[in-house]
Amino acid sequence: MRIGVAGVGRIGTMHATNLAALDRVDEVLLFDPVPGRAAQASAELKGTTAVDDLDTLLGSVDGVLLATPTNTHPEMLRAAIGKGVPTLCEKPIASDLAEMTALVEDVEKSGVEVLVGFQRRFDPAIYELNRRIRAGEVGDIYLVRAVGNDANPPDFSYLPASGGIFRDLLIHDLDCVPWLVGEPVVEVYASGSVLVHQAFADADDVDNAVVMLKFAGGAHATLAGGRHDPVGYDHRIEVLGSKDSLVAGVDARTPLNSLEPGGHVAGPDAYPGFPERFHRAYVNEMNLFTQVIKGEVANPSPARESLISLRLAEACEQSRRTGAPVKIEGN
Repeated sequence: MRIGVAGVGRIGTMHATNLAALDRVDEVLLFDPVPGRAAQASAELKGTTAVDDLDTLLGSVDGVLLATPTNTHPEMLRAAIGKGVPTLCEKPIASDLAEMTALVEDVEKSGVEVLVGFQRRFDPAIYELNRRIRAGEVGDIYLVRAVGNDANPPDFSYLPASGGIFRDLLIHDLDCVPWLVGEPVVEVYASGSVLVHQAFADADDVDNAVVMLKFAGGAHATLAGGRHDPVGYDHRIEVLGSKDSLVAGVDARTPLNSLEPGGHVAGPDAYPGFPERFHRAYVNEMNLFTQVIKGEVANPSPARESLISLRLAEACEQSRRTGAPVKIEGN
């Protein structure tokens, strides 16, 4: 199997490395719009070969991963499905809801498998959490709590183009939590503050936010996200149900200090960032992508479902600015 990777920045290089390590992948082809960048990356990554243009890449592979900037995703994704190449596209596949809706329709008309790179869905613990919920082992869901904190803020130059905290940081939980609950969200309330740095206010954004989701069956979820955690990168999801209470994201490297005798204490190897926290998820994502290409498993992150998280992110932004809950119609 030959897999292409378009875009060899930090995420693309990580994906290429994980793909090259899979036994069933014979070669990873690299392309980047910046001249010379793919060749430089290929020289440093065993099992990879650089190509000069996207057409060559798409004509030579069994599947392609898109890790280029968001504004290039629609054009590249349409090129890939136009050639019948199964694709894994980093989130978001488009920058606004209208453009994404049109793109999803094109994807579905093509019949080509397209996975969206929401890595939470591929995390083994979260995947198992979803399995247990679907199997009825958790019972009726009462409450979901999600926490997602960066260890350090992103580069401030990134903020104006980030889309804001709901479309950038919390978008993952806005995808994952409804996927876990398995019900439509009917109401959203969100609030945010600037507590870390003035640069967030200058970008018309916030650096700490909370979200409340109400589901059709009456369950609620609370999501909290922030741009600075002095102990390390933290992401946890708790599900409280009528039969069990479960958590994903608590282990020896969780950046949390308990004040209880014998309680958890964060060690020196607390997670420094999302690549380390979700390493198993990213490896599993590449493996499942090859299985989808081969028709061995169903697509675990289809394009249409990515519309849900963007719609919710836009509702969160509206709620933050107005201070009022937002009803979600037809979600």
